[in-house]
Amino acid sequence: MTDPRSRRVSGRIPCIARTARTVGAVLLLMTSVQARADSIGTSFFDDLSTFDRDRWYVSDGWSNGDHQNCLWSESAVVHEADHIGLLFLRHDSPAHAYLCGEIQTRQRFSHGTYEARIRTNEGSGLNAAFFTYIGPTHGERHDEIDVEILTANPQDVTVNTYVDGVPMHGAVVPLPRPAHEAFHIYSFTWEPGRLRWYVNGQLIHDVSDTALPERPQKIYFSLWGSDTLTDWMGPFVEPDQPKRMDIDWIAFTALGDPCQFPDSVLCTLSQDVE
Repeated sequence: MTDPRSRRVSGRIPCIARTARTVGAVLLLMTSVQARADSIGTSFFDDLSTFDRDRWYVSDGWSNGDHQNCLWSESAVVHEADHIGLLFLRHDSPAHAYLCGEIQTRQRFSHGTYEARIRTNEGSGLNAAFFTYIGPTHGERHDEIDVEILTANPQDVTVNTYVDGVPMHGAVVPLPRPAHEAFHIYSFTWEPGRLRWYVNGQLIHDVSDTALPERPQKIYFSLWGSDTLTDWMGPFVEPDQPKRMDIDWIAFTALGDPCQFPDSVLCTLSQDVE
């Protein structure tokens, strides 16, 4: 990576150097999404029965730096009936030994509740991530909110933020069941001055701080690997078959909007208030 962001949770370095995209990749991305770059998205629930290309952009043809041992590829993003699979699979080339999958929204989203139902494979040296991000690639400062499964340790979930490029508010929290054994609903509610993360409707981390992300951000999902970030992601182990991150559904509920669907954490929160 050309611009290590020195993210630290238990002494680790960043998951993805998104500020280090190549010039060609930046131009490709900007060309594809410029028309929607300034629009702020509204509440949605996407059951992924179809793959909406107006909502989702597939990263294809670049990596985020030398730390990443795979190339983002459309062939590593598969739509199967009612879910999206992000793959990590073998690909022999001079530059990259593997392909990996990432999707991102075309629009940016602001305060509200972000949710997804996800299951991963296990495998040392891989990262299954659900996050929001905006940064220099988009002509903005770097703000970010993360939910990450380091699949070397699928019994835990890692959460944290970046505020103007500075890592903050990190925590590693045990899951009720390992991430590769069951689907879990991962949620975070982002409000001015407060950020809360949930797993299956249960609060796992609560931060009240004036220093929180402020800029509207895009929503990302990715599965990627590294054979250099071993102190954080574990030693890379050659997969004997393609690895997967399966996404069953994805939702965003804007701040102030009511609960949209029964599995939303907002339904539980509204019941608690009542």
